[in-house]
Amino acid sequence: MTSVLYDAQGPRAKRRNILYTALFTVGLAAVLWWVYDGLSSKGQLDWVKWEPFFTSTQPYTTYIWPGFQNTLIAASLSLVIALPLGAVFGIARLSDHAWVRGVAGTVVEFFRAIPVLILMLFANQAYADFTDISSDVRPLYAVVTGLVLYNASVLAEIVRAGILSLPQGQTDAAKAIGMRKGQTMRFVLLPQSVTAMLPAIVSQMVVIVKDTALGGAMLNFSELLASVRPMSANYGANTIASFTIVAVIFVALNFALTSAAGWLERKLRRGKKSTGAVVHAGPGGGLETVEAPGGGISTQGDFKSGAGGGGI
Repeated sequence: MTSVLYDAQGPRAKRRNILYTALFTVGLAAVLWWVYDGLSSKGQLDWVKWEPFFTSTQPYTTYIWPGFQNTLIAASLSLVIALPLGAVFGIARLSDHAWVRGVAGTVVEFFRAIPVLILMLFANQAYADFTDISSDVRPLYAVVTGLVLYNASVLAEIVRAGILSLPQGQTDAAKAIGMRKGQTMRFVLLPQSVTAMLPAIVSQMVVIVKDTALGGAMLNFSELLASVRPMSANYGANTIASFTIVAVIFVALNFALTSAAGWLERKLRRGKKSTGAVVHAGPGGGLETVEAPGGGISTQGDFKSGAGGGGI
C-alpha cells in the first residue's frame, strides 16, 4: 500500500529494517552494559556514593545552593543587559541610514564570530590590568561581560528577524495614518514581533544559563558546575553522583524557563498580538522564520516578508 507521503516497504525492506533494528538494539545494550560494568567496577554506583544526596541537606546547603545562586546571578545580569542592548543593535541594523546599519552590522558580526570563552578570558585579563576590581568578584564580571557581548549580538539578529517577519502592510498602514518611524517601531512593529521572537529568545536564555559553566571551568567562577569538584572530594570521590545531581538541576532550571516562556507565548497569542510567524534557530545555527497555519509569512535565511497580513 502506498501512502501520500512515501511508498510502503516491500518484504525485503521490512526484513532489512528488522535486522537493522535488532543490530542497533544489541549494540545499544552492549554499550549500556559496558558503561554499567565500568562504573560498577569503580564503585561509582555504590549506595555510599549517592547516599549524601538523599539522606542529608548538607551537600545542597554547603556546595550546590551557593553555586546555584551564582549561576542565577550571572545569567540574570547577562540577560538583563544583553536583551535591551541586542534590541538597540537589532533595530539599528534596520535603520534607513547606511552608516548606522554598517556600524551596527560590524559590531554584531564581530562579536558573533568570537567564541564566548575567549571573550570571558579577554574581559578577565582586561579587568585585571586596567581596573581595581577585586579578584574575588572579577570572575563574575568577566563571565557577565563575555555573555553580554556574545548574546547581545545574537539577540540583535533575533530582533531583526522578528521585525522582518511582519508583513510590509503593517509599516504601510502605520505610515498611512501619519506615524513617524519611531512611533511605527514602538507601537506597531515591536509589540507584534515579540511573540515571533519569544522561542528564539528563550533558546538564548537557556544558552546563557549553560554558558556560565565556562566561567567555572576557566576562571574559577564558583557557579553550579564548579561545585562538583569540592563536593566530590568531600564525599569520597563520588564524581558520577555529583555530576548527575548537578545535571538534573540544570535540566530542571532550563525546563522551568522553557515552560514559563511557552505559557507567556500562548497568552500573547491568545491576546492576538501576533502574526503567527515564529523565529527559531534553523539548520547550521542560523535563524529562520516559519509560517503558522493561516499566516502569511514564509521566510528563511534573509528574513524577507511574504504576502498576506492584516492592518495595524
